[in-house]
Amino acid sequence: MTNAGGPLSGIVVLDLSRALAGPHAAMLLGDLGARVIKVEQPGTGDDTRGWGPPFVGPDDEPISTYFLSCNRNKESVELDLKSDDGREQLTRLVRASDVLVENFRPGVLDRLGFSMERLHELNPRLVICSISGFGHDGPEGGRAGYDQIAQGEAGLMSITGPSQEEPTKVGVPIGDLLAGLHGAYGTLSALYERERTGEGRVVRTSLLSSIVGVHAFQGTRWTVAGEVPRPIGNHHPSIAPYGAYSCADGMLQVAVASEGQWAKFAGLLGIDAADPRFARNADRVANRPDLNAEIEAVLATAPRDTWLARIGEVGIPCGAIRTVDQVYEWDQTRSQGLLLTVDHPVLGAIDLPGPAVRFDARSQEGAEGAAGRSEHLPPPTLGEHNDSVRAWLDELDARG
Repeated sequence: MTNAGGPLSGIVVLDLSRALAGPHAAMLLGDLGARVIKVEQPGTGDDTRGWGPPFVGPDDEPISTYFLSCNRNKESVELDLKSDDGREQLTRLVRASDVLVENFRPGVLDRLGFSMERLHELNPRLVICSISGFGHDGPEGGRAGYDQIAQGEAGLMSITGPSQEEPTKVGVPIGDLLAGLHGAYGTLSALYERERTGEGRVVRTSLLSSIVGVHAFQGTRWTVAGEVPRPIGNHHPSIAPYGAYSCADGMLQVAVASEGQWAKFAGLLGIDAADPRFARNADRVANRPDLNAEIEAVLATAPRDTWLARIGEVGIPCGAIRTVDQVYEWDQTRSQGLLLTVDHPVLGAIDLPGPAVRFDARSQEGAEGAAGRSEHLPPPTLGEHNDSVRAWLDELDARG
C-alpha cells in the first residue's frame, strides 16, 4: 500500500470493530494517514454490509450505503477468529500494529484468547482502543451497546424533541459517532504518551460516557442548579430569541446571544427592545411564547430569503434549514473538503462525506501546502486485501 501522507503516516491500525462506533474511530485515524486493516468475518463481513436499504450497485452484489459511510481509507481481510489460522493471522497482525480498535461486548476478546494482557504480551507498544455500550465494568458493564438505547439511557432523548411527552432521538446515531470521536482522540493521546514511555495502554470509552460527556450546560442545570432539563423543540432553553421561526414561505433560524444583538434585532422587526417582558435575556426566556408570537407576526410579512438578507445585514447570526441534498450541493460545503470522490472497485467513482479536520502547512521553501492525507481510499469490498495483507506479513516475518 502506498504512503498517502498525513500526520499518522506510518501508523498501522488493526480494526477489529463492527457496526459504527469502532469503525468510525478507525476511519478517523485512517483520515489522518494511518494504514487501517479491517478484520471481518468470512463470507458476511461487518454487520453494516447488510444494513439497508438503500443499497447500490449490481443486484448480485448490493452494497450498503451505511457501510460506505464509515469505512473509507481501510483494507479488508477475512479472518475466522475461532479458527487456528484466524488466531495465528491475528497474532501476526497484533505484533505488526500500533493501534487496535475493538468494540466487542466485554469479555469476548478474552474468550477468543486475546485479553488485554495477552495483547500487550504480544506487542507492549500496542495502543488498544476499547469501545463498549455502557462501560467495561460497573453493575451494567456487560450490556450490549445500541445507539438509540444509549440515547435514551443517557438522557439525550429526554431533552430532545417538541415536548416532554415526545422524547426524540437525534437524526444520526450520535452516541456511536461520539464514541468514535472520543476513542480516536484518546488513541491519539496514548500514541503521544508512547513516544515518551515506549509502552502502549488501553483507552476506554463507551456510548454512555460519550453522551453524558457532552451534556454540557444541560448537565450542570441538574448537577449545580438542581433543575431537570426538559425538551423545548427548536428553541434554546437559556437564551431568547434563539431558534427556528416561520416566515411567509418557510423557516429560518436566528441566534440573538447578547443584549446588543437584541437591540439590533428588535429594531429591525419593530419590537420595543425595552418592553419589560423582553428587556433582559432572563425576561425573554420567561416570556418566550409572547416573544415568539411577536417575532413570527413580523416574519410572516416577507419571504425567508428576504429576512435572511435583512437580518444578516444588521449582524445577527441567522441561517436557513437545509435538507441533506442541499447541504452537499452548497458551495461552502464543497469548499471545505466535505465531499470526497473515490474510485470504488464495484461502483466506480462515488462521492462520500469527507473528514471534518483539515491541515495547513508550509513547505521548507515557505510556500503553503496541504499536510493532510493526499489520497483517500474507497471503502473496501469484503476480503479485497486478503492476499496483499498476508504478503505484507510474510515480508515482515522475512525481515525478522
